[in-house]
Amino acid sequence: MAKAGPTQAMREADASMADWIAVIAGALGALMAVLDISITNSALPQVQGSVGATGTEGTWISTGYLMAEIVIIPLAAWLTRVFGLRNFLVGIALLFTLFSMLCGISSSLPMLILARIGQGFTGGAMIPTAQTIIRTRLPRHQLPKGMTLFGMTVLLGPLMGPVVGGWLAENLSWHWCFFLNVPVCAVLVLLLLAGLPPEPARLQAFRDADWLGIAGLALGLSTLTALLEEGQRERWFESDLIIFLTACSLLGLLLVALSQRLAAKPIVRLSLMRNKSYASVIIIVFAIGAALYGVSYLLPQFLGVIAGYNAQQSGGVLLMSGIPAIAMMPLLPLLLGGKVDYRLLVVSGLLLFGYSCYLDGHLTAQSADHDFTLSQLLRGVGQMLAMMPLNQASMAAVTREESGDAAGLYNMARNLGGSVGLAVIGSFIDRRNALNSETLNSAVSANAVLTQERIAGSAASHLAQVGDAAHARLQALGELAGQIQQQAMVMTYAQTFQALCLVMLCCIPLALLIKTSQQKAMPGAH
Repeated sequence: MAKAGPTQAMREADASMADWIAVIAGALGALMAVLDISITNSALPQVQGSVGATGTEGTWISTGYLMAEIVIIPLAAWLTRVFGLRNFLVGIALLFTLFSMLCGISSSLPMLILARIGQGFTGGAMIPTAQTIIRTRLPRHQLPKGMTLFGMTVLLGPLMGPVVGGWLAENLSWHWCFFLNVPVCAVLVLLLLAGLPPEPARLQAFRDADWLGIAGLALGLSTLTALLEEGQRERWFESDLIIFLTACSLLGLLLVALSQRLAAKPIVRLSLMRNKSYASVIIIVFAIGAALYGVSYLLPQFLGVIAGYNAQQSGGVLLMSGIPAIAMMPLLPLLLGGKVDYRLLVVSGLLLFGYSCYLDGHLTAQSADHDFTLSQLLRGVGQMLAMMPLNQASMAAVTREESGDAAGLYNMARNLGGSVGLAVIGSFIDRRNALNSETLNSAVSANAVLTQERIAGSAASHLAQVGDAAHARLQALGELAGQIQQQAMVMTYAQTFQALCLVMLCCIPLALLIKTSQQKAMPGAH
């Protein structure tokens, strides 16, 4: 009889039922946290009307959540060590339920924003801990299945959020965008208690904590998020508020840098970035985060402003990119199981994502939902092929002891990439739209025969309705100006998609530095 080979002899035992319950609980918590980032986007008009908020003020309903989430994500690994994984997750799940209920019963904007910040702090901690559970509870040969489950939540959450929120707001009430979390959290707590063993708290770790890094992280990331959200509205450095936020953000990041030198165990282990494979993953996921959030902003904007779609119809177009995620689910564990090089998968995903943006870079004013079918399907495949191996590669590049800190940095990079991407896209759209409008206006001569014929034809149509030649001509001129502005906006959206295509292509060289699926992460090897 042939002897078992080294690989068979060293094969770890399969995960137990309790391990899989813990993994499912972690994925469910991460799905709730990611879903709640965007669940209010479609319902914002109803929420603003109910709490008496203006459009600008209402954006803080989403910004407050995102700001708190970005701050807590890198702190989650330390808090897990202090309280124990089970205690920590059960505690934040209960607090998340409480803050969700407070959001649902809020009658004023300050109350709602404070409750959303509480939601962000508690929900954000569930995202990296889900990755930590997968890395520490599953043997290496079952990691692809766990990472597939986690990756599905991260990709589908932003797509489902606006759709679920829009449906609840239209058919029930915006309050249910938050009350929905209550029964889900009840199931989550039961799964956590069943799947995770009790651990003693290590409260003495508070005394030895890197408080310099914690203070710097909270100050730097919160003000950076606010800066990115408000910068475009406040016209950047023309505003005293933006200058103040920039100074606070730089001070916070300086404190984090000092803590790397002074603290025995820094709260954020930036030393992980010395690992070329891990650093490449972080940069790529930052760029993909910017592209994911960017597309989820651009498509509804185009469909609403140009095509006249409502939030629910726009959400249906966005959801098309989720079809490949569901279809590819059975294949992903096989692809990630070690037989296919991660670099090949990531490069393929970046190319498909980039090509989907290239297709959307040829929009016209007549583009409708069916014109996005191919690009959305390709984007869905590209997201899966890029993000899933990156999830796996981020954990494969570090040791089990480093997995908590690595997961925190990974998820912070993705969300921070989204904030930076939205800020840059907002500035790009404003500037390009102004330039495109100016270019089109200068190209349309009032004395040109074609222009005069267009105005005369439109004026004649309006004259038949209003019976006043002067008023009819003014309406015709206004109609022409509106058409010029519409074409300028279409050009701007197309150029923004083209820019996202270039960003994806620029990430391809970095993908070649990722640790291959055949390589094993050596403890302490960087």
